[in-house]
Amino acid sequence: MQCRRENGEKMKEWKKFLYIVAAFLACFYLPIENLRFSNAVFEALALVKWYAREHVLLCLVPAFFIAGAISVFVSQASVMKYFGAKANKFLSYSVASVSGTILAVCSCTVLPLFSGIYKRGAGLGPAIAFLYSGPAINVLAIILTARILGWQLGLGRAIGAVVFSVVIGLLMHLIFLKEERARHANGDLQFGEIKASRPLWKDIIYFFSMVAILVFANWGKPIAGDTGIWSLIYASKWWITGFFLVVLGLTMINWFKKDELKEWTWASWGFALQILPLLLGGVLISGFLLGRVGHEGVIPSRWVESLVGGNSLRANFFSSIVAAFMYFATLTEVPILQGLIGSGMGKGPALALLLAGPALSLPSMLVIRGVIGTKKTAVYVCLVVIMATISGMIFGAIVK
Repeated sequence: MQCRRENGEKMKEWKKFLYIVAAFLACFYLPIENLRFSNAVFEALALVKWYAREHVLLCLVPAFFIAGAISVFVSQASVMKYFGAKANKFLSYSVASVSGTILAVCSCTVLPLFSGIYKRGAGLGPAIAFLYSGPAINVLAIILTARILGWQLGLGRAIGAVVFSVVIGLLMHLIFLKEERARHANGDLQFGEIKASRPLWKDIIYFFSMVAILVFANWGKPIAGDTGIWSLIYASKWWITGFFLVVLGLTMINWFKKDELKEWTWASWGFALQILPLLLGGVLISGFLLGRVGHEGVIPSRWVESLVGGNSLRANFFSSIVAAFMYFATLTEVPILQGLIGSGMGKGPALALLLAGPALSLPSMLVIRGVIGTKKTAVYVCLVVIMATISGMIFGAIVK
């Protein structure tokens, strides 16, 4: 036993030594004189700066508070009723698959919400359906896609996103059925029973005000010349957001105890500590590799454009892979696709990007791995890529 312990300690020391050597060599041969490398470093920093300014305060902070509220104030019974392993499958997947029409969030903003319902006892299948549908079934993004890229891509995106969320959720449920049964049977869920201290309608107003703040604070700018309801809401977004902030403040003052608010704050902080460092690190890597929209990372954009023309298996698969790892803020995928289609991108690979990109990114993968583990995350990513590839080929053949 003593010998094994000594050997283990020696191995740890050797690993530390190898890490130090690797870090030294990386620093020694750092290609800072290479223009593409130095530009990629700048793009990584520029992307994370943009992300911090545009998404952390208005997207992630409200999402962290919503996730914290779910983990503290939503009872296990409520989650299990709609998303639990024994819940009515039609009901749970129906609710999860249309959640994006209400939330209109990006792949990173939905993560705290996904983590919250999963830790409250939601089954893997419905939780994954919710995870995919949140950023994928964005009504404004689908409308924008139809208006700028054509009704065919808009319709294909709408149908594909709903079908994807259900199919991927069901497949994840079936693939990990044994593990999920063990998870629920062994009580591998981080929660405690919460007694209802308020009428249900008070909790509904409390949660609705937070969701409204998240939605309206991030309401996207409409297309130039559009004078419809979207423009009216955009012009009034801060008044609407301010109204719901006041509502939220009044609910907290009048309906919640000090201990409840303290527990909510700590739960929200826990989600921030778990998720934010991984997201920012992932955004840095994504910016370094692929750059920002209209800017070059270490991987030349011409390589991407040359590989997604036509409707071949390679073009659709490559489009799905790149989309899965690249970070897309809500609605930014539309102008990106507009440029790629102008450079010769096929309609099939375009749909594949629309189905894989908004729902996945390298930052989100890192966070999802921390919630459900490496194996489940890898399977989820593979399912999204495979289904996006197949859908792109089918769509490309139909509209050819």
